Amino acid sequence: MRLLLDTHTFLWWLNGDAALSSAAQAAIGDQASEVHLSAASAWEIATKFRLGKLPGAAAVAADVAGAAAAQGFQELPISLRHGEKAGALPGPHRDPFDRMLIAQAMLEDLAIVSNDEAFDAYGVRRLW
Repeated sequence: MRLLLDTHTFLWWLNGDAALSSAAQAAIGDQASEVHLSAASAWEIATKFRLGKLPGAAAVAADVAGAAAAQGFQELPISLRHGEKAGALPGPHRDPFDRMLIAQAMLEDLAIVSNDEAFDAYGVRRLW
């Protein structure tokens, strides 16, 4: 299965948080899964840490790439196509990080692993 982790999913996975659903845990932990982390998540973690919204994420915010690599996750850069798609998405959802994840999931044919039902309005596959 080809997966794209939402930012909170990545952080919960790293922390072993019980909020992570059993289906998400199984899919991420499956050796056959191809798990991606978007550059948008690195941007979101660093931004929210800087703003004091993720005070416990200092180590991750300092090296998101290292934390992802240590888990065997693949980096998903943001391309011009991703930017165009994210900017053109319809609807009222205003979160720029989520809009980028939606665009990347659509263009790269990835299932988003997230508890956020707002993704459903965009027709992307969401696993939770």
